[in-house]
Amino acid sequence: MRHAVIMAGGAGVRLWPLSRRSRPKQILRLFNGKSLLRQSYERVAAMFDPEQIHVITNQAHLPIVSEDLPELPASNLIGEPVGRDTAAAVGLASAVIAKRDPEAVIGIFTADHVITPIERFCAAVERAYETAEQHADALVTMGIRPTRPDTNYGYVWRGKSVADGLFEVRMFKEKPDLETAEEYCSSGEYYWNSGMFAWRADTILSQLEEHLPQSHDPIRRIADAWGTDQWQLQLAGLYPDLPKISIDFAVMERAPRVLVVEMDCDWVDVGSWPAIASVVDADSDGNVSSCQRVLHHGSKNNIVVSEDEHLIATIGVEDLVIIHSPGATLICRKEDVTGIKDLVEHVNKEYEDEYA
Repeated sequence: MRHAVIMAGGAGVRLWPLSRRSRPKQILRLFNGKSLLRQSYERVAAMFDPEQIHVITNQAHLPIVSEDLPELPASNLIGEPVGRDTAAAVGLASAVIAKRDPEAVIGIFTADHVITPIERFCAAVERAYETAEQHADALVTMGIRPTRPDTNYGYVWRGKSVADGLFEVRMFKEKPDLETAEEYCSSGEYYWNSGMFAWRADTILSQLEEHLPQSHDPIRRIADAWGTDQWQLQLAGLYPDLPKISIDFAVMERAPRVLVVEMDCDWVDVGSWPAIASVVDADSDGNVSSCQRVLHHGSKNNIVVSEDEHLIATIGVEDLVIIHSPGATLICRKEDVTGIKDLVEHVNKEYEDEYA
């Protein structure tokens, strides 16, 4: 049977102060009153029943995830005691599903992307599952056709054509500098690395065993205890010591055969506040506002975000990011948003995690 896993464990520090430890970015209702997690679920739910959809997230976030996705069976929510990056999350979810369904084919999806239109998304996902079923030895990734040279994304270098829109993967490339990104885009041989995958459960677990056995063996022990009174004990005892590494570094870059399916969609990784401008329409002065109440007077090219009815008013300012939350407000120039992560570390030290 086919299964879907939504990874929803990211911290979203670059979306502070709305994104906090207790309410991370995938839960924020930034677009049309829906969270990024909810939108991800609805995309996947267009193809699967709730019983086939699983979410892996931080244990502390299970209540808010359950509230956001009431359709999901409680047994399909997997809580990590600590975040250990995507290799651990993918491995645990795959092992738990494999225990229930040894013949499972699993798709891995993200909870912090905006993807449209849904019809093209579903067509690419269907192709990815079919590829994983037909090529049992392969790991399948979904690549986004780049629309611009972007230095914020990793890239997938495609190789020999297997079929229309399906290619062998030559290599994964990390975030490039601008000149290299321009070369990638002009060549037509590169996709953005979407972080979405499809594979047979036994294939990914065997690859994990070969390339990251120090994770595979504890994960198998945890999954074997799933559904028993030993589950939480095994999880708490073994999971925190797993290597903290991404599935890309741990497995995808080392696997003997990786295929890439082209996903021809509008795709936005909402990893920082400027990404909002790719999703929300700007006004005639270039201001992008994702909030209920805002007034701009002589202001241009600003990004303003708030979830509540708090009024934000600007006069004569340009190129600012203004983010309101009930406990804290961020104001900075667009060009300085890369410093938010360092700022949050400073705030946490100064105020003893009151705003974390």
